[in-house]
Amino acid sequence: MKVIGSFVSPYVRKVLAVMELKGIDYEVDPITPFFGNDEFERLSPLRRIPVLIDGDLVLSDSSVICAYLEDVQPNPATLPADIAARARARWFEEYADTRLGDVFIWGLFYPRFVHPMVWGEPCDQARIDHSLAVEIPRELDYLERELPSAGWICGDYGLADIAVASFFRNAAYAGFTVDAARWPTVHAFVESALAHPVMEKLGGYEKIQLSTTISGRRQALIDAGVRLTANTMAQRTPAKGVMRL
Repeated sequence: MKVIGSFVSPYVRKVLAVMELKGIDYEVDPITPFFGNDEFERLSPLRRIPVLIDGDLVLSDSSVICAYLEDVQPNPATLPADIAARARARWFEEYADTRLGDVFIWGLFYPRFVHPMVWGEPCDQARIDHSLAVEIPRELDYLERELPSAGWICGDYGLADIAVASFFRNAAYAGFTVDAARWPTVHAFVESALAHPVMEKLGGYEKIQLSTTISGRRQALIDAGVRLTANTMAQRTPAKGVMRL
């Protein structure tokens, strides 16, 4: 299988972590969606990542991709067998992808980094301040009530844990850390979930992507053992998608 998308994306990270847990072989074209070429837009009409290519099948939504992976290779499972627990896990995936994505990615990571670095636009400090003061604390209050005091959300480490924790890694890249005194349960959960071996492994690839030049990035990833696609869908000029960026 081929995965198109940057290691730094929380949505790509979720898909790759599931593939790692399941032992599925994959190749990556680690592009950011803004720099995808016309072929990328043909495969991902919203110019979003990740894109999964499995033979003639192309999927371009992380939740759809994870559901497909669960169907293709049910064991080891990333969703619980119990129907109620399975529904709860799916809720946390949806909550993470939508609400945590909104406050941590659109409200913090993008205005702090993507807007000035990719589009040459000023940092939207007002949006960041509102996220930090109002929106993020609200979601941490919710998670403090809902996350388990120990262990994982729905039994074994799986999709729900990966989906929630993934956004906190991007938040950390933007300089945010969970206040352990105010939200001890969230802090402990995030620390444990991101320390899981599959997340640690992917974190090493992310560090390479963040610390190397564009010209040297592919070789640095190859040297680290990443299987990259033979060709890339990257282009030099960024292009905005039809939804937000």
